[in-house]
Formats: sequence, structure tokens, C-alpha cells
Amino acid sequence: AHSLGGRRFTTAFFADFNPATRALTYIRAGHNVPILRRAAGELERLEEGDLPLGINPGTSFPSGSTTLVSGDLLVIFTDGVIEAVNEHDQEFGEGRLLDLLRATSPESAAATLERFTSAVEAFAGTARQHDDITWLVFRIE
Repeated sequence: AHSLGGRRFTTAFFADFNPATRALTYIRAGHNVPILRRAAGELERLEEGDLPLGINPGTSFPSGSTTLVSGDLLVIFTDGVIEAVNEHDQEFGEGRLLDLLRATSPESAAATLERFTSAVEAFAGTARQHDDITWLVFRIE
């Protein structure tokens, strides 16, 4: 009701993980598409969803689901990650994020998060951050 005709909105990613079955059910509301790096190295995108919240009050959000296995890594991130810029006004971009994911070893989620954050910070250098950089890294043991 207060979205100013869709000019105010928020993106979101909602997920429910069942540790007993390792089933992940999710809904994406306009948020960057999370990327799942399978233990064997393949990359999958969790794309099911629709518009951001606040754009259209009648939006129906389809859900997606997948089953996770030991060694899988799920990375959920805000647009500030791929839109981080350096001193030359170049964006970090999705390509660099995909390269990080492809080079991921079987390390802890905390170590992965630290490595990813360091890579973005090193890329940006002294350039001023213009958006939030938020990650959620989820590794299945």
C-alpha cells in the first residue's frame, strides 16, 4: 500500500532447509539469483521466483526446490557484490563471482566467505563503496 506505485520495493530470498532430508525449498522475490556450487563443481542457479516485493500486490511467487548433498555450497548475495566498482569504475561483475565459485575448495563456509569478501575488497581497492555488500554462504557437511 505504501510502495508508491511500485517505485519502492525490496528484493528477498526466502528458503527453508530440512537437515534430515537435505531438501531446500525457496522463493526468490526479485533478488539476485543465488548460485549453488555442487560438490562435483557444477554451478546451478536458484531462479524460481518473481518480482520484488512491493511492485505488484497481486504477485504470486512460485517456489523452487532442490536437494543438497555433502560438499554443496550455496551463495546468496546482494547486488552490491557484483556491482562493486574499482578506481577505474569497472564492476566486479558476475564473471568474477563465478570464477571464485569455480575455484572453491572444500573449505568451511566461514573461510569461503572470508575469501570471497577479500576478493571483492581487493578488486575495489580504495574506491568508495556505493551499495551494501552482503553474503550468505551455506555449506553442507
